[in-house]
Amino acid sequence: MAGVSEPQPPSAFRPSIRVLIVDDDALVRTGLTLMLKGAADLQVVGAVADGGEVAAAVDAHAPDVVLMDIRMSGLDGIEATRRLRSRPQAPEVVMLTTFDADEHVFRALRAGAGGFLLKDTPPEGIVDAIRRVVDGEPILSPSVTRRLIAHLVPEEENQRRADARTILARLSEREREVALAVGQGKPNAVIAAELHMSVGTVKGYISRILTKAALDNRVQLALVVHDAESAS
Repeated sequence: MAGVSEPQPPSAFRPSIRVLIVDDDALVRTGLTLMLKGAADLQVVGAVADGGEVAAAVDAHAPDVVLMDIRMSGLDGIEATRRLRSRPQAPEVVMLTTFDADEHVFRALRAGAGGFLLKDTPPEGIVDAIRRVVDGEPILSPSVTRRLIAHLVPEEENQRRADARTILARLSEREREVALAVGQGKPNAVIAAELHMSVGTVKGYISRILTKAALDNRVQLALVVHDAESAS
C-alpha cells in the first residue's frame, strides 16, 4: 500500500483501539488476530465469518475499526459496510482485498469504507492503517484512487462528475482549497503547512466540508474531488 506520510506511532493518550475482524477464511481470521495482538495499542475484540454477523458483533463488542473482507460466501463486505455505515456512531471500516482480482473496491469506498488494504500488506502496514483511520487520516493513495476510477463505466462517471462539481460549488473558497488538498492525498499536517493554518483548523474545515457534502469520511471526499476534476 502506498502511503503519503511517515508511519503513525501509537498514542500514549488514548485507550486501545478495538478491532473486529470479518473474513470467511478461518486461517485469515486467525492470522490477523495473532498479528494484531503484537501491537500494544490494538485489541482484537471479535472475529466473525460473514457480513450478516457484523451488526450483532458490533453491538456486542463496540469496535473502533472493522477489518472487512470484500468477498464472502454469505453477505458480502460491500453490503455489510453499507448497512453498518448507515448506523449512528458506526465504527470505521477498512476493506481487505486482493486488489488485482477484485473490481469491487471502488464500490466499497462509496459504501463508506475508510480505505482498503491488500491482504498481503506487511503487518506494520496494517497496524499503521488502523491507527490512521481512527485518527481520520486517509489510507488510500492518489495513485490507487486513479486505478479504481478506471473501473467505472462512462455513463456513471458522467453523472458522478456533475454531482461532484455541484458539491464543490457549494463550498467556500477556503473549503475548496482544503478539499482539493484532501483529494491529493495530503495528510492534515501537510495541508496545515501549505495553507498556513493549524492542524486543528484543518480538521475543523474537513468536518464542515463532510457535513455540507453529506459524506462519511475524507476518502469519500477525495473521490468527489477526483470525480469533479476528471476530464469531460
